[in-house]
Amino acid sequence: MSESLRVLVVDDDFRVAAMHAAALGLVEGCEVVGQATSLADARDRLAEHQVDLILADEYLPDGSGTDLVGAADASVLLVTAADSWDTVRRALVRGAVGYIVKPFAMPLLVERVADYARFHKAVRAEHPVTQAAIDDLTAMVRPRSRARLPKGRSPVTAQAVEALLRAQDGPMTAIAVATALGIARATAQRYLADLVDNQVVSLSLRYGTHGRPEHSYEWSP
Repeated sequence: MSESLRVLVVDDDFRVAAMHAAALGLVEGCEVVGQATSLADARDRLAEHQVDLILADEYLPDGSGTDLVGAADASVLLVTAADSWDTVRRALVRGAVGYIVKPFAMPLLVERVADYARFHKAVRAEHPVTQAAIDDLTAMVRPRSRARLPKGRSPVTAQAVEALLRAQDGPMTAIAVATALGIARATAQRYLADLVDNQVVSLSLRYGTHGRPEHSYEWSP
């Protein structure tokens, strides 16, 4: 059984599909096994490849992304401009693991796929099936709600900082976060402090070879 998360990207615009596929390169253990621009094309790719997760646009020239839910032994994450509650309801009731509405900040997609990659890895681990274990697995694909941001904070920056930490396997310093996102260190520290206050990020000290120890931040699953 493959350890990597095999993903099929489906979007009627091949440029968007390529952009989403490139973004998934930021997710450790994620492998894009194909791209498709129609429902028929997606089904052909599913016949050719083992797929664990499908990123699907709802609007396809010959059908809808929702039609891919249950079409194969793969989960479906809708990434679409379709923003009617009827479409959202239909996708989630059928069994889609998530729904992202375009336009969106790319870190959100990276975050959601990283969440699913952790689920994919955890569900293959050898451990007893208990209710607690099932609840933990479910929480991996049903992220916690974000707390209200303090006044003056940018939702886009907050989302980017959170997504970056969620996609990491280990802790990051404020400098590393600032460098990765192209923001000031002081700005990164403010948003990181918010996440610590909300108890979704743990704070520890990293001791180097010289100088003061640095604060280190890690997402708390």
